[in-house]
Amino acid sequence: MIEVIKEGIVLQTTTSKFENEGVLNPGVIKLAGVIHLCYRAVGTGNHSTIGYCQFESPLKMSHRHDTPLLSPEFDYESQGLEDPRIVCVEGLYYLTYTAFDGVNALGALATTKDLIHFERHGIIVPQITFDDFSMLAGSEGEINVKYARYNNHERADKLNGTRVLLWDKNLIFFPRRIDGKLHFIHRIKPDIQIASVSEISELNKEYWEDYITHLPEHIVMAPRFDHEVSYIGGGCPPIETTAGWLLIYHGVHDTLEGYVYSACAALLKLDEPEVEIARLPYPLFKPELEWERKGEVNNVCFPTGAVVVAERLYIYYGAADALIACASLNLSDLLKELITYPITR
Repeated sequence: MIEVIKEGIVLQTTTSKFENEGVLNPGVIKLAGVIHLCYRAVGTGNHSTIGYCQFESPLKMSHRHDTPLLSPEFDYESQGLEDPRIVCVEGLYYLTYTAFDGVNALGALATTKDLIHFERHGIIVPQITFDDFSMLAGSEGEINVKYARYNNHERADKLNGTRVLLWDKNLIFFPRRIDGKLHFIHRIKPDIQIASVSEISELNKEYWEDYITHLPEHIVMAPRFDHEVSYIGGGCPPIETTAGWLLIYHGVHDTLEGYVYSACAALLKLDEPEVEIARLPYPLFKPELEWERKGEVNNVCFPTGAVVVAERLYIYYGAADALIACASLNLSDLLKELITYPITR
């Protein structure tokens, strides 16, 4: 077992209207010794924007904006920008988030060179109904019945006048090109899928129809253990290590008290990130403390950002959908533990 230290709460709500109901699930990146957090800020009426703060060390905040970094501008995000992640690829920052229009929750992208001025690229995951998804994904064989259980829950064509689409969340880019291509993971429940393109402009309707038709080829991880038996999803952006891409993700299992979200760890192959090579058979950490077990959504440890400082991995996570906390562990110890649990096929 890995020794994990829960460092405690690092960010809470303020009296500002844009973040007076919750702060959670931050995208995190370290630049020139400064740690930047782009976090989900929940304000009056349960509307989410992206807040921003800086840390001078993993646990010490040095600056915090009193207004949102990003707010809704378009219909597809009119009811909120949720759960941002951020990486830097060739000098350009890719900030991904879940855009919510009141009915649909879909992965969207904004890019920036300075963390001040952003270009929004809109929704880049498939915009497709469940019926069309089911027809395409099932055209070459049966698909996991959980796809219907988790993605056809509305059983309606429209809600409030808006077309109901397949939810596709946890859109996260790798922090560099691999074999010349941009790679990213995303999540259509219950699995984690992976995609790659030379340029973002390739992510059109035809691309996604072909992708979904061959969906099994793009599933990089599926639930494997009891603590993630319900579904899994991306957490922090992949971290490049000598052992492979370290992926801190979330695993979910159902209980009589509802779903429990835990932080988990796996390794993907460096030059073939669609290949999983190792996975811990137990949670890295799970809800145990009062503020992880009781909140807006109970029993949630939802990791979304991580940095390495002096060989120590600091994982920032949303706790009970109410506040932001941090846990730390020795990176080398984690990698040594992970490789003792290789994936057998």
